[in-house]
Amino acid sequence: MNPDILFEDRDIIVCHKPAGVPTQSKHVGTPDMISILINYIHKSSLEKGRPYLAVIHRLDQPVEGLLVFARTPAAARELNKQLTEYGFGKHYRALLQGVPVSLEGDLEDYLIKDGRTNVSHVCSDDIPGAKKARLHYKIIETRPPYALADIVLETGRHHQIRVQMAHLGTPIAGDKKYGSTQSLPHSCTGGAPLVFRSLQLFACHLTFRHPGTNELMEFHLNTPVDSLENLHN
Repeated sequence: MNPDILFEDRDIIVCHKPAGVPTQSKHVGTPDMISILINYIHKSSLEKGRPYLAVIHRLDQPVEGLLVFARTPAAARELNKQLTEYGFGKHYRALLQGVPVSLEGDLEDYLIKDGRTNVSHVCSDDIPGAKKARLHYKIIETRPPYALADIVLETGRHHQIRVQMAHLGTPIAGDKKYGSTQSLPHSCTGGAPLVFRSLQLFACHLTFRHPGTNELMEFHLNTPVDSLENLHN
């Protein structure tokens, strides 16, 4: 598999991760973005041995979108500092099943992960292992029973967007794990029900400072849900 590279230099690689490919897998033999990119570096350079490649942030396996990887330890340190302290922007586009009462808002919940089932839940803040999760959402278009949302993550918890939007009562279309039905009446056009075979969540906009030059880097990805006009059977 050839990676879709948007930008690369000696410090970083920015790429488009397809839906269904894990960022990094623990299963031997499972193609992930790390192995795909390392193979790409081997083929495109004269580097000997295993190239350095650090994961900075992750996307869930069913999520399509933008990722940046560090190619040096110094770049990894700087990008991780941005990720935890300032200046690292992760923006998502999501198709929701349902329309929130408030068309814009901040969600703050405590989440707990069940390692046995690989599912996270909203919980109270006094549960051991609970972690605070924050995001901002803005509904940019509605055609009931669907809504199109722009979402900005302020924290990076396990399945965070999926859990918090489902807890709000508007799960992401195609998300069978967190309460989305396979189909809903397509009442926005009066047609047959829509069936979503994949998770309708996309990491569509990424911003950060280049770890070597401090230049503002900004990347955009067109998605299948840039407009609800794109919905079809």
